[in-house]
Amino acid sequence: MTAPGLHVFALPGMGEVRPGDDLVALVLATGVELLHGDILVVTSKIVSKAEGRYVQAADREAAITAETVRLVASRTHDGHTMRIVENRLGMVAAAAGVDASNTPDGWVLLLPEDPDRSARALAAGLRAATGAEVGVLLSDTLGRPWREGQTDVAIGGGGVHMVADLRGTTDQAGKVLSVTTPCVADELAAAADLVKGKASGNPVAVVRGRGDLVGPLDLPGASSIVRGADRDLFWLGTAEALDQGYRDGYAAARAELSPPEQKDAT
Repeated sequence: MTAPGLHVFALPGMGEVRPGDDLVALVLATGVELLHGDILVVTSKIVSKAEGRYVQAADREAAITAETVRLVASRTHDGHTMRIVENRLGMVAAAAGVDASNTPDGWVLLLPEDPDRSARALAAGLRAATGAEVGVLLSDTLGRPWREGQTDVAIGGGGVHMVADLRGTTDQAGKVLSVTTPCVADELAAAADLVKGKASGNPVAVVRGRGDLVGPLDLPGASSIVRGADRDLFWLGTAEALDQGYRDGYAAARAELSPPEQKDAT
C-alpha cells in the first residue's frame, strides 16, 4: 500500500503584480507544468493588486471603517486600537482585511471585490490554457479565537471542494461520524503558506496530491464556509457583549417603570 502524501511547492519568479496584470499569463510564465488535479493557492493580495483594489487613505482607520459592516470587538493597547470586525464579505477579521504592507505610501489595499468570482476566473483561464483540470484557492491571513498567532485560510475558491463531508461514514472502530466536516480549503491554504512565506516574493503555491478535491467550476466557493450570525456562538467580544447586555437590561427596566417611578428614578 502506498502511503498518502502531498507535494507542496511555491511558483518561482512571479515578480511584482500591478493593476491590470494577467495572472494566468504570470503563472504560465513561471514555466511550471500544471497537472490534472493540481490546486493553486494564491495570496489574495496579488489578486487585489491585479484588480486595482488600491484606495488612497492617509488614515488606514478610515478605510477599515468603510469596509466594516459590524464591530465585533476592539481593544486599545499602547495607544493603538485593534478592531475585529465583520467586513462586507461576511468575514470576521482584524482591520476588515485592509492591508497597508507592501503598498505605496498613502495607499492601502482592499480584499478582492468577489474572491470566489476571481478564483473561478483564474481557474477557468488556467484550465483553458493548459488543458489541466486545476483548482484555485485565494488565501488570506487570519487569527483564531483562543489561539496565538495567525494562519492562512481560504477566502475564495474556484473548482475546489471547500469541505470534506464525512458525516455518515464510519471510523476505524465502526462508529458513525455525525459532525465531521473538515474544512479542507483552509487546511490547503495553511499548508501552502509554509512554502509561500510572508516576505519571500512567492505569492502562489501548488498543492499536488489531492486531485480528489478538484471539481467543476460551479462548486460552492469560500463564501459557503463563512458562518452566519444566526449560527455564531461568539457573535461579540466579551466586553462588547457585557456592555450590550447592560444597555438592553437597563432599557427594559426603564420601560417597565410607570411615569412617576421614572421621574423618581432620575
